[in-house]
Amino acid sequence: MAEQNDIISRNIEHYHEAKRKCLTGCAVEIGCLKHMYSDGTSVELCGVQLSIEKKERVVISGKNGSGKSTLIHHMIGLLVPVEGDIKVMGVSTKSKRFKEVRNEIGIVFQDAEQQLIAPTVFDDIAFTPLNLGWGKEKTVRRVNRVMEDLGITHLKDRVPHYLSGGEKKKVALAGALAASPKLLLLDEIFSNIDEQSKDRIIQYLIKLNKEEGITIVLTTHQPEISKIFATREIRL
Repeated sequence: MAEQNDIISRNIEHYHEAKRKCLTGCAVEIGCLKHMYSDGTSVELCGVQLSIEKKERVVISGKNGSGKSTLIHHMIGLLVPVEGDIKVMGVSTKSKRFKEVRNEIGIVFQDAEQQLIAPTVFDDIAFTPLNLGWGKEKTVRRVNRVMEDLGITHLKDRVPHYLSGGEKKKVALAGALAASPKLLLLDEIFSNIDEQSKDRIIQYLIKLNKEEGITIVLTTHQPEISKIFATREIRL
């Protein structure tokens, strides 16, 4: 209990600290939230009361069942809290205006396969920018660049369904980045990823964060990730 109270206190301190820095705008603002599932199970994250500044690299860590994925799903607006509120780019996820904000968010779910929908890897990565109205030439340039950066160009004509777990994660990440999001949400992206690929992805994400100013929030139960990637860690 004492350790949990310490974590809550640290997170509240982070909230006030980030709030001061977010005068020019926060990427994410989280109030004390409670989620209720259809079976009556509830998840309360009232210690997680914080702001995530634009261009931060934040790791949300914790054991399985601690609420990491639930929090990510609230940030993208897939779940709506019964108590509390979450704002992304200054807009509440409960607002009708949030549909516009979602176009500026990239996400990789814990089960990446559920978001791979196109007949080929190239088509899957190109889906979001084309759906947002990008021209074909601009989309092709961006898709080719992201595939090259992630080392998956050789997969471009493959059927996503038949890829390995790690390859699916990379394709999903490429798809999440294809439309140049302002906020990138990654839920346990390093599960089923070999060490060499993990190192390459971490360095690539840090590079994107610095060069393109993308705010990155990722969940993990691997403590070493925070040490080499995060500018801040939130423990649930």
